[in-house]
Amino acid sequence: MYDFDMIVIGSGPSGRRAAIQSAKIGKSVLVVEKGRRVGGVSVHTGTIPSKTLRETILNLSGWRERGFYGRAYRVKQDIQAPDLMLRLQKTLEHEVEVLEHQFNRNAVRTAHGEARFIGPHGIEVESATGDKRHYTAANVLIACGTRPFRPDYVPFDCQNVFDSDEMIDLPALPRSLTVIGAGVIGVEYATIFNALDVAVTLIDTRPTFLDFVDRELIEEFVHDLRDRNISLRLGSAVTAIDVNEAGRVTTRLANGRSVSTDMLLFAAGRVCATDRLNLTAAGLETDQRGRVAVDPQTMQTAVPHIYAAGDVVGFPSLASTSMEQGRVAACHAFDMAPHPPPEFFPYGIYSVPEISTVGMSEEEVRKREIPYECGIARFRETSRGHIMGLTGGLMKMIFSTRTRRLLGVHIVGEGATELIHIGQAVLNLKGTIDYFIENTFNYPTLAEAYKIAALDAWNRMTNA
Repeated sequence: MYDFDMIVIGSGPSGRRAAIQSAKIGKSVLVVEKGRRVGGVSVHTGTIPSKTLRETILNLSGWRERGFYGRAYRVKQDIQAPDLMLRLQKTLEHEVEVLEHQFNRNAVRTAHGEARFIGPHGIEVESATGDKRHYTAANVLIACGTRPFRPDYVPFDCQNVFDSDEMIDLPALPRSLTVIGAGVIGVEYATIFNALDVAVTLIDTRPTFLDFVDRELIEEFVHDLRDRNISLRLGSAVTAIDVNEAGRVTTRLANGRSVSTDMLLFAAGRVCATDRLNLTAAGLETDQRGRVAVDPQTMQTAVPHIYAAGDVVGFPSLASTSMEQGRVAACHAFDMAPHPPPEFFPYGIYSVPEISTVGMSEEEVRKREIPYECGIARFRETSRGHIMGLTGGLMKMIFSTRTRRLLGVHIVGEGATELIHIGQAVLNLKGTIDYFIENTFNYPTLAEAYKIAALDAWNRMTNA
């Protein structure tokens, strides 16, 4: 009755995982991608490019060696935009080739163009040249992702004023940068460019930022930002943005202050790219931000054979969780029982320094009125930290004093997004403080911080 068993709209993390999962169980799959090549925002303008840019800047700037050789140390003295683009293009080309190979190996077909529903089981795909083709499927997954929010008062020009998708293709590096939006994307880019000794001002209307992260970690992070001379302008709205003839960007705030820099990045939110899908033809609606409501256990929408996954369903909007959502959707569509998702999954913020967290924050533990104790370890307390020349970095662990179970792990510092997985495993296995005290860790490693923090918490629990 249908052309395909599954049509996937979008080839980002959730779309590709759903497509491969469906193909692995012998189903016919079509992936519709409006870009020239597969990969979606994650590969071409989001996750992979920004992390590649981060790694390139940290390497070329000598950032990781400055603890030994001083703040003026650089591996390459005159770093220009083409230096950053070289590694970026190589990485993106590899990512796309791997994905295309996966699709070919699993007989996943692709169609390039913009998709729109023409019925609950049918879509129309319009190519860049205007050609239109119709396809039908027993099941459809909406995985079209998001795009940057671009308000009318911001004079985007791809020369001095950029959105987050445009930052990976800079014509030149600025000497000063204003970042509007202290969310994950804004914080990442602000700290990444500051590692190049760019003077950065971070602006947000809220008085605080990254509120889902443990507050003690944010206090440590803010201390590091101020030490690096990153200016924070929090709690005041932007009233105007002007670009003069010389290309200088002036940002005016409601509190009367203004900031003048060479370049501006507007990173205050993203919106779902569902507005051109003609969802009403499929019997679906979205909220004011374009998000599609789903059953979190199955990823089904209000129309049972239509699923949605990834950024279009909202929080947590992580590549890692999006992949899992795509797999769950595919399994449910074809009557396979996916294993239940783990209770805890990690968050990673690829700022400089990295932030990663899993489990409950201290604020959440207090709200639930769980008796607890914390343990702290600083990376400079470890031998590996000395070897690496680290002057910052902190690990915080939270344990229940009643059950001794681990409740949360929160890390800011070098390698935080890698280190967090030890805490994730212990959390999901319902482990206790005894695991960290009784086990041996490689020496010297940053992972020793787990033992140091656990012993710190144990001492406090014992004394109490």
